[in-house]
Amino acid sequence: MLKERLRLARKELSESAISEVDAELIAAYVLGVGRMELQAKEFSFSPDQEREFTNLIAERKSGIPVQYLTGEAHFRYLTFDVGPGVLIPRPETELLVDAALVEIERIQSSATWRSGGRTSVVDLGAGSGAIAISIADEARKRNLAVQVVAVENQPEALIWLERNIAKHDVDVRVVKSDVATALEGIKCDLVVTNPPYIPDGSALPREVVAHEPVTALFGGIAGIEVPSKFIESATRILKAGGFLILEHHESQSEPLAALLAPDYFDIAHFKDLADRPRWLTARRRDSERNGE
Repeated sequence: MLKERLRLARKELSESAISEVDAELIAAYVLGVGRMELQAKEFSFSPDQEREFTNLIAERKSGIPVQYLTGEAHFRYLTFDVGPGVLIPRPETELLVDAALVEIERIQSSATWRSGGRTSVVDLGAGSGAIAISIADEARKRNLAVQVVAVENQPEALIWLERNIAKHDVDVRVVKSDVATALEGIKCDLVVTNPPYIPDGSALPREVVAHEPVTALFGGIAGIEVPSKFIESATRILKAGGFLILEHHESQSEPLAALLAPDYFDIAHFKDLADRPRWLTARRRDSERNGE
């Protein structure tokens, strides 16, 4: 019976300090069903499925993330294809999408909004596309007119980004470029970004450092060296009054606020689901008044 096989698999994972839920995720993947269906119906493995399940549990115990084993990660209301070479989207990043949608609604409900226009959104360092695609998808469902651009320069990540755009059939333009030079001469309403921000040398779970791309994780000695470059890019492409949404390390609220102060106002700090400082928003000053 599957229930007994799952019980044994949960025990194996637990003894390796791995979430027991991963056993259910792997079983659902092998069977081609949703995880919730495992609770509602009776299933059993064929001999081939039993072998696949056993092999995947062994790979999970070796430290390979379950998302890489199943090839998918859930983010907000969508499932994204992921694999080696792209960062696995995290639940805390979902809050950035909420903030983006609130800003888009604010713009399009204002007295100055021009009917037929579109709010321009840029996702710097888009990775799998979780942020950009979620914004495009949810804006479409809310009848909000947006123009979303996803900036990414890592070849491995670009594969997953383009695959996910096609999978979810959203209007997201991909710009293959380093953030420092992307979108020269372009101005946008909103920049949202989850840059590499972990301080070099930080202790991370072995499955993260061994399998996820270090270029998407580490942000320099203090962790703000790379985010500062993303801020420079955002400052260059945001319109006066444009909105920045930036995810960061829990230790970086004050240093980043200091970096932003010359070019931004209304800097606000927010916590993640674990009550840790995790992201901020800021509004671009008028560059002419700022002496640029």
